[in-house]
Amino acid sequence: MLNDWKSVTRDYSAATRDLRAGAADVMHGFSAIAQAAIAAGALDPKTKELVALAISVAIRCEPCLAFHAEAAVKRGATRAEVLEAVGTAIYMGTGPSVMYAAAALEAFDQFAGARATPAAPA
Repeated sequence: MLNDWKSVTRDYSAATRDLRAGAADVMHGFSAIAQAAIAAGALDPKTKELVALAISVAIRCEPCLAFHAEAAVKRGATRAEVLEAVGTAIYMGTGPSVMYAAAALEAFDQFAGARATPAAPA
């Protein structure tokens, strides 16, 4: 087992207790955003938790991953649905790298000006 995810949620819940007390207005606002974001609308709450889980993977937030995996279970998500959601996260982890690589090359070419040389044929 890589991690004890139940302990992660328990430990982070305890760790944020002081934050909730010390920044009560901010944390109340955060809670309101979370509740509004997950509320049923065009997407049902289970789908929204799967999206949040995929985003947790894409941005590499382990505590987020633990909390949204737990919430996905509570919302009735299946293992197959989680696999599809994290498959999309894998895609989005690589796709943005391709886009940033193209931007990096373009930036290099702009700074290099006339010195830029075309890529060698494949």
